[in-house]
Amino acid sequence: MAGASEPSDAVQSDGPSSSREVELKFDVDGDTPLPDWTDLPGVASISAPEPRALDARYFDTDDLALARAGYALRRRTGGPDAGWHIKGPRDGDARTELHWPLGEDATIPAGVHEAVRAAVPSAAAASLLPLARIRNDRTAYHLRGAGGGVLAEFVDDHVVATDERTGIERAWREWEMELGAAAPREQDEIAAFFTAVEAAVSAAGARPAASDSKLARTLGR
Repeated sequence: MAGASEPSDAVQSDGPSSSREVELKFDVDGDTPLPDWTDLPGVASISAPEPRALDARYFDTDDLALARAGYALRRRTGGPDAGWHIKGPRDGDARTELHWPLGEDATIPAGVHEAVRAAVPSAAAASLLPLARIRNDRTAYHLRGAGGGVLAEFVDDHVVATDERTGIERAWREWEMELGAAAPREQDEIAAFFTAVEAAVSAAGARPAASDSKLARTLGR
């Protein structure tokens, strides 16, 4: 298993919020039952299911400058983190994400444009165009430790995605497990937790994700 990084969440006083996502993704069939989390280290309870209706629009240049550099820009409605997001290149099991509020309309905010320009200068001179739409019927579960803190969030995603360039629509189901604020901090503890996650999802019938991200899968990658 690839090494996982310590979870963090910070807010810049004059800019977007920033978080480092540490997660594993799995492909799963439509009728696969949910995993049994009772053997995961540190997990004392699991929250009731929380349904979320997510709708994300992704943007990029005509020549996919952001995607080629490992970045993704989206505007997503629904869920607790609705807003504009820029996801950075993957580093092991982690990606850094910047987040801005939705704003009053779908116009890309100036701060997002500035962050795109700083991350991928070649994208600054070109227009950002609609690339994909990803609609996600998500059910989220919080895995909590003995003290009540969230060790991780598990989500069961039923996805319908459209490549805006070609009109091709794809549908699939996937699972994600992302470390939470009360997750272990030591690398060996994180590795042990994710090893237990992999065993549980494998026993349920899931398999490692064939695609790096929902966007990549939407675009046929």
